[in-house]
Amino acid sequence: MPHHLRALQPAARRTAPAASGELFGKTINLSGRRRFTSQRVVLYAVLAAQGREGALATARDALATFGEAHGALLQGELSPEALGGDLAAAYFGADGAQARIDAFIALAGRTLDAIAAASPGAPTLLESLVEAATPLLATLNRLTQIYEDLARQQAASAKRQLSAVMGDIELIAKHARIVSFNAQVVAARAGASGREFAVVSGELTQITGKLDGLVREAVRSAAA
Repeated sequence: MPHHLRALQPAARRTAPAASGELFGKTINLSGRRRFTSQRVVLYAVLAAQGREGALATARDALATFGEAHGALLQGELSPEALGGDLAAAYFGADGAQARIDAFIALAGRTLDAIAAASPGAPTLLESLVEAATPLLATLNRLTQIYEDLARQQAASAKRQLSAVMGDIELIAKHARIVSFNAQVVAARAGASGREFAVVSGELTQITGKLDGLVREAVRSAAA
C-alpha cells in the first residue's frame, strides 16, 4: 500500500481549531471527489469486465484520483488530527472508516488487475467490489457530513469574532469622537493660539469617519 494511504494512529477527540473557510472548502471538495470517484471505479470495473473499450483505463484513473483525494485528507492541515471535531473518531474509531477505505482501495486494485489478466477469479472479485460499494458510499457520506458540520462551525465562529471586532472598533470611534469634540471646544476658546487643537480635531474627525466606514464594510461582508 502506498505510504500516503497507510492508516494514521488514532487520536483523541478534540474540538476543532480555528481554521479558514477556504481550508474547510478544500476538505469538502476532496471528500466529494472521493465519493464520486468511488462509484466511478465500480461502474467502470463492471464495464471493463464486459469488455468495454477504455473502461479499464478509466477505472484505474478513477482509483488513482480516489487514492489521491483520500491521501490529501489524511495529511498536514487537512488531517483528522489537525481539524479535530469528530473526524479522528470517524476515521479511526468504532466506525472504522479508514479501514473500510483502505480495504476498498486494495480490493479495487486486485479486481482491476484480475480483469486485465482475464483471471478466473475476476468475477468473484468484481462481485465483492460491487457489494462493497454501498457501505463505502455510506461511510464517505458520513465523513462529508462531518466536514460540512465543521465548516458551519467555523463560519459561525468567524462571524462571532467579527462581531466582537466591530464592537471594539465602534467603541474606539466613540472615544475618538469625544476627544475630537473636546479638541474643537479647546480650539474655539483658544482662538488663534488654538490652531494646533483644530488640526488635531480635524485629524480625529477623519479617523472616526474611516472607522465608521470600516464597521459598515464589515457588516456588509458578514451579511454576504
